[in-house]
Amino acid sequence: MAWLDETADGAVLLSLRVQPNARRTEFCGRYGEAMKLRLAAPPVDGKANAALLAFLAEFCELPRSGVTLVGGATARAKRVRLFPASAALLGRLRALG
Repeated sequence: MAWLDETADGAVLLSLRVQPNARRTEFCGRYGEAMKLRLAAPPVDGKANAALLAFLAEFCELPRSGVTLVGGATARAKRVRLFPASAALLGRLRALG
C-alpha cells in the first residue's frame, strides 16, 4: 500500500492527508497515495498535530512516544512514524484500506 510503508528497523511510516476542524476524528478512506484522516481539532498553535499524534497513539495502541511526526508539520500532507510495529498493528492499518 502506498500510504503504508514498513521500514527495516521495525517501524511503519504512514502518508496521511489531514483535514482539521472536522466534526469528529476518524479515518475516512484513501486520498490518492495517502490515507485521509479527519481531525476535530483546529490547525492553530500545533493543536491539530498534537491531536493527530494522540489519536494515532490510541488507535494503534502505542505509547505517545512511539508516534512521531516526521514530515508536514504545517501542511495537510503528513508523514508519521509508528514504532514498534507489531503484526496486529499492521493488520489493523491494512484493514483501513
